[in-house]
Amino acid sequence: MAIRDCESDSMSNPHDAAGIMVLTTGEPAGVGPELVVQLLQQEVTGPLCIAGDPDLLLERAALLGLPLALSSDTLAAPGGEAAVLPVSLKTSSQPGQLDVANALYVVEMLERATDGCLKGEFAGLVTGPVQKSLLIEAGNDFIGHTEFLAKRAGVKTPVMMLANDHLRVALVTIHIPLAEVALALTRERLEGVLRVLDTDLRMRFGIATPAIGVCGLNPHAGEAGHLGQEEIEVIIPVLEALRAQGLDLRGPLPADTAFTQDSLKGLDVVVAMFHDQGLPVIKHTGFGSVVNITLGLPFVRTSVDHGTALDLAGTGQADVGSLVAAVKLAQRLSSDP
Repeated sequence: MAIRDCESDSMSNPHDAAGIMVLTTGEPAGVGPELVVQLLQQEVTGPLCIAGDPDLLLERAALLGLPLALSSDTLAAPGGEAAVLPVSLKTSSQPGQLDVANALYVVEMLERATDGCLKGEFAGLVTGPVQKSLLIEAGNDFIGHTEFLAKRAGVKTPVMMLANDHLRVALVTIHIPLAEVALALTRERLEGVLRVLDTDLRMRFGIATPAIGVCGLNPHAGEAGHLGQEEIEVIIPVLEALRAQGLDLRGPLPADTAFTQDSLKGLDVVVAMFHDQGLPVIKHTGFGSVVNITLGLPFVRTSVDHGTALDLAGTGQADVGSLVAAVKLAQRLSSDP
């Protein structure tokens, strides 16, 4: 594994940074830091840089009784070594005990990692879970990673997609109250999401002609307008216009049957209109192995499929599977042509 100082001058050359993933450790009171420690116990298959407080990682390793050492800005464990992008905690952190003082630490960590990707220092970003409520309480306009990264990168339409070995699910609306979904579901928004999805499935996933299933918003996809007008006024016109431009779009599909085996045949992804229309389904197919991917960014970004799990922090019981999958997928997406 190639080891580099994450802040060295050589990292400013995008060619030199080919394949290097930067991994943020997330909320310090949550399971993120210890999952990083667990990750480093396994074989590290590609260049990796850890963004966060090295002393915090050493403390969590000691708490879990796992070997981890820091030498010359490099973390070393039985599975390999990783460079460090050091960001200091604002105050000491205990597992499971949130402290609003460390909200600034989390934001700084994300900013430095994201900016490194935008400058070409890293090929992609893997994010550990953050506590959104704490960031908001600290005065940050933070809805979620997806929105934060898009704003930082100047991207108008980021697309949240979750994937595992069985299914891909993308979202039209993300972190908004259910009562606001219908208002947010505009023709412009839906068209933007479908274009980004089609483009990134081609460019990043190597799918020549993505077959995209699109859910309706209302029960039975509106039942010909008797259960809602959004399908008639928004979804169908957008699908028809984009089909005429060559996109392979199926739907609108009634959401209650869109995820059956017969409906999924031949599809590369299913598009859900809102967060809990699609994500419970994919998490049911394999929670802990699902990867969150942000499409539409100028760099690869993946994440775990779970939150900070404050009740598990410091116990060593948190499952590292989703983080392992997120790192491996980010490495594959960044290396594929």
